Amino acid sequence: MLHAMIMAGGGGTRFWPRSRSKRPKQFLTFSGNRTLLQSTVDRVSAQIPPERTWVVTGAQYADETAAQLPELPRDHIIGEPEGRDTAPCVGLGAAIIAKADPNATIAVMPADHVIEPEQEFRRALHAAEQFLADEPNKLITFGIRPTFPSTGYGYIKRGAAAGTRQGVTASQVEVFREKPEFSVAEQYVASGEYDWNSGIFVWKPGAILGELKARKPDIHAVVAKIAEAWGAPEFDAVFRGTYNQAEKKSIDYAVMQDAAKEGKVLVLAAPYTWDDVGSWLALERRNPQDANHNTVQANHCGIDTNKCVIVGEPKTVIATYGVSNLLVIQDGDAILVADRKHEDKVKEIVDALKKSNRGEFT
Repeated sequence: MLHAMIMAGGGGTRFWPRSRSKRPKQFLTFSGNRTLLQSTVDRVSAQIPPERTWVVTGAQYADETAAQLPELPRDHIIGEPEGRDTAPCVGLGAAIIAKADPNATIAVMPADHVIEPEQEFRRALHAAEQFLADEPNKLITFGIRPTFPSTGYGYIKRGAAAGTRQGVTASQVEVFREKPEFSVAEQYVASGEYDWNSGIFVWKPGAILGELKARKPDIHAVVAKIAEAWGAPEFDAVFRGTYNQAEKKSIDYAVMQDAAKEGKVLVLAAPYTWDDVGSWLALERRNPQDANHNTVQANHCGIDTNKCVIVGEPKTVIATYGVSNLLVIQDGDAILVADRKHEDKVKEIVDALKKSNRGEFT
């Protein structure tokens, strides 16, 4: 049976100051009246019922997750005592789901993506299930054809064709490349051989846990011990006392890069449009611009203002004169002004605030 594992533990620091440690991005709305987390569950709900949907989040966000997703069983919301990156998160989710359903297929997805149309995403999941029915030891990821040379995404180099299911084509993965310099990203896009790494995976729990055990046995040992206690009275104590022993590592570095070199990874060509809503420029991609190419979600008065993203609360006036290519973001007690070309560096401001004993603003 197909299960959904939703990763909802990130802080969304590139969306500061709207996204804060007490109100991270996945709990915010960016269009409509559903949060990113709720929209992620909505996307798969026709295919995967609540009893097969799981969310791994921070322990401090477990109650808010439960409030936003009341249809989920409460023990399907797994609150990490601390963030240890995606390898421990993915391993723990796989180990707990395997305990509940040893024959599961797991679709792993972040909580903060926008994907349209939803039925095409579900078609891609169905295709992945069919590929795994034939090759259950494969690890599957979804690749997005790049539309511009982004330095904020990882890249996947496609290799030999590996077949088609449900009209969705698959290729062997030759190489995973983490976020490159701009000139390298330009080369990747121009070559036509690379996809963006969407961070969405489908696999059997035995396959990913086997790879994790072979490549990162210490992480595997930690998550196996915690999963063994799942459902028992001592689960919380074991979780809190053990999880911090897991190495902080992404699943790409821990497993996917080397597994790809060994021919164990397939990339499916995503038949949908995708945006990871990773930074403020996502608003520009998803909303209309004014006559001066500004994206405005604020009470704004602008003169000679061009190509800016301007966001604020209705009771605060933001006035700009003679500026271009800026992010101007006001939320509560904080204001961000940054050159748009540094949109992926906003998280460094959050780090700087913490280091300067101003963590209350983060």
